[in-house]
Amino acid sequence: MSGLGANQFRLLLSSAAYVLLERLRALALAGTELARAQATTIRLKLLKIGAVVVCNTRRVRLLLASSYPYQVLFGQGLKALGSG
Repeated sequence: MSGLGANQFRLLLSSAAYVLLERLRALALAGTELARAQATTIRLKLLKIGAVVVCNTRRVRLLLASSYPYQVLFGQGLKALGSG
């Protein structure tokens, strides 16, 4: 892939990530303290977190640290998306 093609692909991925984050804000974070937050803030507070993923035959569980300050907001977002 040429340099120009690689840059176009990175731009495409970056744009897709931004659109997904905007939809997350509109659907899952409406009515919360992050409803009008910048993309960077949402990424730092909700997406860049340490968690343990436990998979078994029936479900996937996320185990968050008990000291994670946004657990309630994270749970609200999951329920709004229909996965909680």
